[in-house]
Amino acid sequence: MNENKAAISLTTGLEDTEKVTVAFLVAVAAAESGRPTTVFLTKEAVRLVVKGVAVGTACAGCPPLESLMERYETAGGRYLVCPICVNSKKLDPGTFISRAEMGGTVQLWEWIGDGATTFSY
Repeated sequence: MNENKAAISLTTGLEDTEKVTVAFLVAVAAAESGRPTTVFLTKEAVRLVVKGVAVGTACAGCPPLESLMERYETAGGRYLVCPICVNSKKLDPGTFISRAEMGGTVQLWEWIGDGATTFSY
């Protein structure tokens, strides 16, 4: 297994489905290649891990967001969800999909440890 970690920071939700799709294409590729992968969700992106929210297709020829998220989960990808953002939007963490956990920048840095390849969307 490739131990080079990948961290993808996503601030955008369904208001920009193309950006979300690109972020998930990167995350899926990292996770499916065996990299431990975390998607750090902030701002509007925190809504994506609420069950039933992340649906749709960004463009003609783009894969559906649901299938990208399924592939990401199957490959072992996880989500770190900003608690400040969740609380400000009054979201219930009990409604999150599997592999999503509350955690902020401290938890992200703890997970990164000695390093990770990072992407920001």
